[in-house]
Amino acid sequence: MRIAAMAAGAVGAYYGARLADAEHDVFFVARGANLAAIRSNGLKIESVHGDLHLPKPNVTDDPATIGPVDIVLFAVKLWDTEEAAKRALPLIGPNTRLITLQNGIDSVERLGPIIGADKVVGGFAYIASNIRAPGIIKHTSQFHHLRFGHADNRPDPALEAFVAAGKAAKLDIGISKAIERELWEKFIFLTAMTGGTAALRSGIGPILADPDTKAFFRQLMQEALAVGQARGVPLDPAYIDERMTFVETKTVPTMKGSMANDLDRGGRLELDWLSGKVRALGRELGIPTPASDTVYTVLKLHRMGTQG
Repeated sequence: MRIAAMAAGAVGAYYGARLADAEHDVFFVARGANLAAIRSNGLKIESVHGDLHLPKPNVTDDPATIGPVDIVLFAVKLWDTEEAAKRALPLIGPNTRLITLQNGIDSVERLGPIIGADKVVGGFAYIASNIRAPGIIKHTSQFHHLRFGHADNRPDPALEAFVAAGKAAKLDIGISKAIERELWEKFIFLTAMTGGTAALRSGIGPILADPDTKAFFRQLMQEALAVGQARGVPLDPAYIDERMTFVETKTVPTMKGSMANDLDRGGRLELDWLSGKVRALGRELGIPTPASDTVYTVLKLHRMGTQG
């Protein structure tokens, strides 16, 4: 298959590299220091599932040089969604599917008017990975789930072919039959993980070890679940207990959310689309969100980053 990973960050580069190693034609879209490093030294994946080095990957900063592909793995930061979608248009052919693996809950509705609603597929990745250095992706979690699907559950041969390709590359990949609910579940967990570790400046281990910060982490999930339920999403409150068990037993103590990693390196934050989104929906729906308000207030002055 022809696959474009846009962009070659902590998520797109990991999955793209696994697929490239399985001999698919993968094209990586990158910028700045990351682009320069990949061109000079190749793309390196350091992973609990085995390290990988692509010495000469197909990498560019211009999607127009790639042309139409079968699948676009769209994993850009939320603040860059619309502009990146416009740049991705040369990748879109008659049968292309763009799978958004972004954080947040509104990517499909934001991308549809630009790419075409019939070509945009909601998806999510459960993975703990970060850019250790330009051109080097560090994957620290045993889990690396990739799920996607159409909201109306219509069959799609293009997605089925991609699942087959992903499984052959030993990815944990599949089509979701309840993508709206699962996207919200990911959002609930993500807003707590990324907002909690960023606001508290800590890996998840110390947060769970302290009763006060553990309760704060749980409250972040409860607030996101409450606003989701108020919007009519069929969410089970038992999900909170399941996620608490998961984070206590399946994550490493140093694990941080993506926004915490962005904060550490002085990058721009997805705050307005994560904890800020819970806060905004809470106000719209009349649901108190004090924990999410705290995360938003603590991080607000840092959300544009410090990098030049």
